[in-house]
Amino acid sequence: MQTTDVCAVADNARFNRFHLRILIWCALIIVFDGYDLAVVGVALPSMMADFGIDATQAGFMVSSALFGMMFGNVMFGALADRFGRKLVIAICIAVFSVFTAAAGWADDPIEFSVYRFIAGLGIGGVMPNVIAQMTEYAPLRLRALLVAMMFSGYSLGGVLAALLGKTLLVQYGWQSVFWAAGLPLLLIPLFWVQMPESMAFLLRRGQQDRLRDIVARLRPERAPRPDEHFVSPASASGQSASFGALFDGGRGRSTLMFWLSCFLCLFMVYALSSWLTKLMASAGYSLGSALTFVLVLNLGAIVGAVGGGWLADRFNIQRVLVGMYLLAGVSVSLLGQPLPEALLFLVVALAGASTIGTQIVTAAYAGQFYPMAIRATGVGTMLGVGRLGAILAPILIGVLVGMSLPLTQNFLAIGIPGAIAAIAIGLVNHSRSAQARA
Repeated sequence: MQTTDVCAVADNARFNRFHLRILIWCALIIVFDGYDLAVVGVALPSMMADFGIDATQAGFMVSSALFGMMFGNVMFGALADRFGRKLVIAICIAVFSVFTAAAGWADDPIEFSVYRFIAGLGIGGVMPNVIAQMTEYAPLRLRALLVAMMFSGYSLGGVLAALLGKTLLVQYGWQSVFWAAGLPLLLIPLFWVQMPESMAFLLRRGQQDRLRDIVARLRPERAPRPDEHFVSPASASGQSASFGALFDGGRGRSTLMFWLSCFLCLFMVYALSSWLTKLMASAGYSLGSALTFVLVLNLGAIVGAVGGGWLADRFNIQRVLVGMYLLAGVSVSLLGQPLPEALLFLVVALAGASTIGTQIVTAAYAGQFYPMAIRATGVGTMLGVGRLGAILAPILIGVLVGMSLPLTQNFLAIGIPGAIAAIAIGLVNHSRSAQARA
């Protein structure tokens, strides 16, 4: 009987239609996810006026979904490593689509917050699983780039939210942008047919026939032998998909540094996503112009994610991330300075590239760092802990906005975490990563 490392097969495959199908589905799911996240920031000024709430109350209302995401990141990431990613991803799509749409029918801030908390479970749960899925199937030489391209769907979702906001808010009210979030439900049956199951899950279940079919599609030029038995380094060593495994093999310090950098990066991302429109409106820009800043922020994030992923595949991904975090600290801090409008748009784009884009590359790095058997657990736990930063950001910035502080101080509070995150990611022990060992 011939034994073959299925991870090596995926690493050495050439990009083909099978990879493209996985990329398109994962990216499309992240577009839906990104829309559901960005839609609250787009609708926030109108919602505050409709509900009659102040900035501090609005901050707590925005954070309701982020609490749900924190639990969803950890819970669904671990469940998928044990019960299969495809089922968990389908459940998450259904949860965030139904309850984001339901938020459009909310009559008060409390009801809205309950719906958004439940939606947050699905939004948070899908993220680590699509990252793990794309990382598992992507060829090694394109891995960071493909994960970054996939996760650029997050920013496309933000662009879509800003564009629909400009169209729907005035004509149909803030509720309409939430109702539109229910449409992904229609695509779940097609997703179920076309998305392959995780190879790590199939290995644990001993489903060698399904693995042979996947290998044949990963590398069409290499037909699996009838007696070929597929394994992975993790399965061969009996490694379990457990929380404790994140700290085994010298990964303890690095796991903590991933948590800290993710916390700080998500603080910046959600501070900007939740309050950029309101801060720019308070600086004298019209609502339409303020929404344009959100659009530019997300377009910059796409460039930052793809560009960062391209650099990460060609240079040391850790060093690339240190540079991106430093750029985030500088660009976000500059948003509070009096700048010519053209230069301000450029700085907003750089802020998007170096905050949202950096978070995407950080997720790609974590996906490469952890072995296949604990990949979704590792990425999910990192995002779950990091979600505390996302929860804190709308509340803290909401308090600062309510204090009527100068614009400079608001953006400085958002930008300083970038410098600290650069130090944290620099302390990750890169030699302990699964990809470096491979």
